[in-house]
Amino acid sequence: PSYDYPDRTAWQLIRSRIPVSLWFGLVSFVLTYLICIPLGIAKALRHGKPFDAISSAVIFMAYAVPSFSLAMVLKMTLCGTVEGLADVFPLVSDCDFEPSALRVFADRAWHMALPVACYVAGSFAMLTVLMKNSLLDQVSSDYVRTVIAKGATRRRAIWGHAFRNALIPIATGLGPMIGLLFAGSIIIENIFEIPGMGRLSWDALVGRDYAVFLALLALTASFQLVGNLVSDILYMIIDPRVDFNKKV
Repeated sequence: PSYDYPDRTAWQLIRSRIPVSLWFGLVSFVLTYLICIPLGIAKALRHGKPFDAISSAVIFMAYAVPSFSLAMVLKMTLCGTVEGLADVFPLVSDCDFEPSALRVFADRAWHMALPVACYVAGSFAMLTVLMKNSLLDQVSSDYVRTVIAKGATRRRAIWGHAFRNALIPIATGLGPMIGLLFAGSIIIENIFEIPGMGRLSWDALVGRDYAVFLALLALTASFQLVGNLVSDILYMIIDPRVDFNKKV
């Protein structure tokens, strides 16, 4: 049982927080990949052009700002925590007692906007540049030039051959992000007062609730192992040369 909540076990506390962290992590994960992969492809196809230079400048300027600093600035300027500033994204929901499903969805999306932006900012630049450099490396490979020399168009060579191989580094980095889907972010959840697993782990650490903290640590490690396994499976699917059943 939890030291701070003797009537509840560590698993009961964690189980109540998993959906919150999972919801934020899943939305951030999907948005990150939906934005970064197309942007990295566009930068690779326009390498050395104004679009590449301008987007790189914007990306690295955003990357230079730590997630916790961005969260604090957004909270102070847009959440009404500082007197005289806008209260565009209030921290407390103002839904009616029995709101409609559409109203609940809109209200939840509105309150998730700033935390999700901070989640995405943490891995935005790294994933975009990784996708760009991976695709550039594949486009300059000999097999792509051979495909073009055999009569295929450059478009077909890129999308039919190079693109799939360029996804290999993206797939190998997928495991740690899957672990973060469940673990949440300690800093962001505390700043925006989100009752997720990150905040629970912080409260357990500060309150010396070792039963909850160790349970969270074991659960997070398990999620990380599952994420690494998923990465290996995706690596095998993307790259047909990988065969775990092949005898050495």
